[in-house]
Amino acid sequence: MSGMPLREYIMKHKLTTYFLFSAGLLLLCTVLFAHHGTGVSYDNAKAFVATATVTEFRYANPHPQLYFDVKDDKGNVEHWSGELAPNPAQLIQAGWGKKRSEAALTPGTEVMVTIAPARAGGPVGLIQKIVNSKGEQVLGTIALGPPPAEGKQ
Repeated sequence: MSGMPLREYIMKHKLTTYFLFSAGLLLLCTVLFAHHGTGVSYDNAKAFVATATVTEFRYANPHPQLYFDVKDDKGNVEHWSGELAPNPAQLIQAGWGKKRSEAALTPGTEVMVTIAPARAGGPVGLIQKIVNSKGEQVLGTIALGPPPAEGKQ
């Protein structure tokens, strides 16, 4: 470009300019759409409610993560993990800052979780609702999709 004005350089190298602009736009679109696969990844039609014991809670971007244990009818423990739909900014707006959230979900806390399991299988899902032992909704979450299956614990 040595000494050449930017406009003149662009005009002389139109093809290169269009290619670089297109490549930049494609990269931006890929990044913007890469994260939002919630509707594809989780099956809201199979959402269920389970009694769970919190093992770990991470208040992080892009979505907080909850790790918990669920016992089946025979007393076998299954280790689950789930992401919460609201991001930290939405939780803060709903009054659930990091300290309050971490205090409500300390390891060993027993909660009822409504979770939509991953379509790919495994003990992973989207946590739609968390209710503490007092019956209070935790983390300002809301149930998504159809109501959970009755009696599926």
